[in-house]
Amino acid sequence: MTATTPVPAAVSARGWGWRYASRLRWAARGIDLDIAPGERVLLLGGSGSGKSTLLHALAGVLGGDEEGQHEGALRIDGAPPQEVRGRAGLVQQDPDAQAVLARVGDDVAFGCENLGVPRDEIWPRVREALDLVGLDVPLDHHTNALSGGQKQRIALAGALAMRPGLLLLDEPTANLDPEGAVSVRDAVGRILDRTGATLVVVEHRIDVWLPLVDRIVVLGGSGESGREDGSAILADGTPDEVLGQRGAELAAQGVWVPGIPPRHPAPPAREPGEALLETRGLEVARVTGRPVAGPVDEVVRAGEVLGVIGPNGAGKSTLGRTLAGLLPPAAGVVEATARLADGAGPAPIRWSSRQLLTRIGTVLQSPDHQLLARTVRRELEVGPRALKLPEREIASRVDELLERLRLASLAESNPHTLSGGEKRRLTVAAMLATRPRVVVLDEPTFGQDARTWAELVDIIASLRDGRDGSEASAVVAITHDQDVLEALHARVLRLPGGRG
Repeated sequence: MTATTPVPAAVSARGWGWRYASRLRWAARGIDLDIAPGERVLLLGGSGSGKSTLLHALAGVLGGDEEGQHEGALRIDGAPPQEVRGRAGLVQQDPDAQAVLARVGDDVAFGCENLGVPRDEIWPRVREALDLVGLDVPLDHHTNALSGGQKQRIALAGALAMRPGLLLLDEPTANLDPEGAVSVRDAVGRILDRTGATLVVVEHRIDVWLPLVDRIVVLGGSGESGREDGSAILADGTPDEVLGQRGAELAAQGVWVPGIPPRHPAPPAREPGEALLETRGLEVARVTGRPVAGPVDEVVRAGEVLGVIGPNGAGKSTLGRTLAGLLPPAAGVVEATARLADGAGPAPIRWSSRQLLTRIGTVLQSPDHQLLARTVRRELEVGPRALKLPEREIASRVDELLERLRLASLAESNPHTLSGGEKRRLTVAAMLATRPRVVVLDEPTFGQDARTWAELVDIIASLRDGRDGSEASAVVAITHDQDVLEALHARVLRLPGGRG
């Protein structure tokens, strides 16, 4: 063990809980937990059960600027997390929330610099961390030119370069393709084998992490379920003990359990209908003059789900934003048919934001990029109010969506205090509030437990099929979740290439 090798950290919680200032219910409560130095723990639980809140508290980022109330005790090596910052390294759900500097090398080095690591030691750490996460880009590469999956690897590299005694990973592979997820898992394994650091990882889809962890802890009693006692430990033991002995019980709580899949909606009853969007020779770019995908020749039809897949960096999200009229084509055309345009002209990029609302709705990969209002209810009112709908119609649509997406108990909460899965459901609901004919969904099931995954997939199927007397919509789903595409009987567009 060298002088720079970290000492594995110990974690303890006694009756610990946290309540955000804008929330009536506790985000986490009643947690009693001990994690020994060097243990590798997979933290599970339903959406909103407090997993991310616990990780943020262990990283020392709750309290201070983040208003709220805590109870009980939470300790790392016997000290409050705020007093031992640097002992824990956190990779959050949203990689953009951790991007600090413009160049890749500087961003990975940022944490080390804040810890006072000697300069001649920082850059070898940076290169080693980038190699371990499998990201082969120049150190001066601009972070804005990276895909979401690539940014997630940058965030992980930054945490690994700090060599923490406690590594906290919050959905670290959610935006990665299957090969990338395995490579990141293996990178984490190599770091743990080398340093002996303690690991706490949150993932809903757990199969990839089972070979690496030696313990599973399950939190239960999410705020959205209405339980006043908040979160508590539902199960704690080895993977075989937790999943083998209590698998069916945990699946009923929304936990992803291997071999117990969530329900799928019925297949479409009709063939795809009319064309709504067409592309011809389309090339797309995140940065002007640097196409990342194309040419693409496609027809997007009502009553059909077009699934866009491919490795990280292949341009999937960029293609989605271009189809949605948010980015101009780098070459070729995106053209709306007369039925979709309805007098607005053939080029979505030229439509006003108000014209887009009822024609093409978009859910971006990062939920935080779409949150505008101070409460969940007001967030859902933004689109309908921009359309100048009557107050009664706005209230009716919002109340229906709050119930349908299981957000009613959070209606007066600040959107930024929601869990990642709750934020995703909120952005889907906000898109649905204006009832667009084409919907572009970037990782629509990100951060969902098995129960909310099934609910979201059913909502997408209802859009595709035009249930409840509405017109069938065209759906473009950008995802690494193969189960989503199978459940929705999607037609698949595979983008080649990419650097993940």
